[in-house]
Amino acid sequence: MAYELDEVQTSQEIFYYLLEHHELREEEEMQLYRAYTEREVIQNLVKSQGDIARSRIERYGNVIYLIPREENNFLGFSKAQLKAALCKSSGTDKDYYLSQFVVLTLLVEFFDGQGSSSKAREYMRVGELQNCISSRLKEGAESMDEEEEERSGIAFSNMLEAYEALRSDDKGSRAKTTKEGFLHSILTFLQKQGLLEYVEADEMIKTTKKLDNFMDWNLLNQNNYHRVLKVLGVTEDE
Repeated sequence: MAYELDEVQTSQEIFYYLLEHHELREEEEMQLYRAYTEREVIQNLVKSQGDIARSRIERYGNVIYLIPREENNFLGFSKAQLKAALCKSSGTDKDYYLSQFVVLTLLVEFFDGQGSSSKAREYMRVGELQNCISSRLKEGAESMDEEEEERSGIAFSNMLEAYEALRSDDKGSRAKTTKEGFLHSILTFLQKQGLLEYVEADEMIKTTKKLDNFMDWNLLNQNNYHRVLKVLGVTEDE
């Protein structure tokens, strides 16, 4: 199929904008937004460039997003990069998987996967999140023996061990060797990615429109939602 020069150039301009900003909003770049949404040829060209860059291009509401695929360590984050950003300097795989468990717990607490919008609450306190993590880890470790953990691929006992190895500090420590500092590093990281609003002074956590849209349109189809619940050991009627 032959393409017009202006179609190729516009698609490249849109993709470069997405590389730079990770999202394209209608109210900020109306001309590029309309070119993508109203001209199928340009949209297909942009999506093709996304495929080559191991990414997906998705439009949720009036925002177009560039979403790196899981194996994309160039536009996304590698395991080593995430471990360095979220865990203490001597962090092990136990600490890394604990950090991912924290993120999953946040998602389940904010989104229930039901109704026209999956969002279940508007905010959460850091202390409440800390209690949820502790409770779910203990429940998981108590309900599974070593063989069951190996079969499921979910090492609750290892993550609980890593969590309990972190010190508690009621003075607002930001050290990653404390529970409070560990959660702080995760929350600030998610805030930098535009997924959370973390009000440190009030210890308040809120989700952004970006995360709300992503959960409603992408992650929380029923299959993915139930996979998350299974990982966290949450029952249907909980």
